[in-house]
Amino acid sequence: MSESMYRRIGGKDAVEDVVDDLYDRVLADDRLVEFFEGMEMERLRAHQIQFISSVAGGPVEYTGDNMHETHAHLDIDEAEFDAVGVHLERALRENGVGDDDIERIMDEVVALKDPIVGRL
Repeated sequence: MSESMYRRIGGKDAVEDVVDDLYDRVLADDRLVEFFEGMEMERLRAHQIQFISSVAGGPVEYTGDNMHETHAHLDIDEAEFDAVGVHLERALRENGVGDDDIERIMDEVVALKDPIVGRL
């Protein structure tokens, strides 16, 4: 049996490190920080950990809300979505995730672009 991506990237601890790094980057980005003002960051972190863990084949099923409904009030544009993607890719890379695994995770993220930016 082949090793799951989740184990290969380091499991729960590694995913948590990636998500912490991601939110550190996003909250330091003047283009994005306003989207997170007043948000329950622990809840957002938990959802992101669940999402990445699920995508990576971990023992977690993502049960987050509908992406369009959740993000509609934020009026996120394509450039802002892409900026978060850049931060996620850097967080993955700097936390030791390999290129093939980064590509698989980012493919799942890109698949969410249309509903998040309001294109159904």
